[in-house]
Amino acid sequence: MANGGPVEHGFPHLETVRAAITALYRRLSPTTVRTFATSVAPADVAFCDTDDLHLGAQRVAREMVRHFRLPDARLIVGFREMTHAANVELTAGPEYFVELNDRFRTHREDIGAALAHEVAHVYLHRLDLAFPTTAENEILTDTVTTYLGAGWLLLDAYREDSLSSQKLGYLTPEEFGYVLAKRALLFDEDPSIRFTSPQAYTAYTKGLARAHHDSRQPPLTGAGWTGRRRYAHDRRHAVPAPPGAPYSFGSDPSGGLHVTFPCPTCHQRIRVPVRGRVRARCGLCGVVLECDT
Repeated sequence: MANGGPVEHGFPHLETVRAAITALYRRLSPTTVRTFATSVAPADVAFCDTDDLHLGAQRVAREMVRHFRLPDARLIVGFREMTHAANVELTAGPEYFVELNDRFRTHREDIGAALAHEVAHVYLHRLDLAFPTTAENEILTDTVTTYLGAGWLLLDAYREDSLSSQKLGYLTPEEFGYVLAKRALLFDEDPSIRFTSPQAYTAYTKGLARAHHDSRQPPLTGAGWTGRRRYAHDRRHAVPAPPGAPYSFGSDPSGGLHVTFPCPTCHQRIRVPVRGRVRARCGLCGVVLECDT
């Protein structure tokens, strides 16, 4: 939790974020992912100063449990002085003890954001889905929280001006915006209407631009002129892809050329033959892509 300190910006964890989206599709299936089409509603996690602190926190926790389809999980929420925003004990359940930073006693509007991340930890624990390191696992949790409809709260908790700052989660604001944009493109929704933080809206627009960039890379037909020209050169000479290129070429046993590139939705690698206009279906998320190979 950045509280008054510097907030990291940009996309330093982008590859891990993309790997997290791929892992989520592999573990859940596209059908299950699409059952999360409805995001957490602001009214369901609203928390005003006149609400009882502990009863209100338990109410919001129950809403997060409902959202992540954990009907037999019970969260017991407490508050204490700590460095991080929150912590959850990942046990066999069904009871899970969540501790929130004492800061949330007076910043109750962000309790939903903190609990969204912690309940996502429980959800991933039950799925037995984890990354090797603690840092990667926290990025996975932020990504899953956001992609499944609760992470807009984490981005909305981001506020920054010349005198103070606040940010929850391990992704940068722009990375939260990127994952939100990926979700928005999948479900045709506009998460920005829920934001109360102007800085969250700015971060979302930057993340949306990066998400659109994913769908405008060759060999996809939406690629721009510069990308298409570079792709044609690399294809003609069958050269190894340059560093940072979204595609790579290879030869089939029959001697034909194929191109491999990431699906713009789930980032699973797709391989198609190089033979002009083709339609490719991603074997993981099922999206159909128009390609000019």
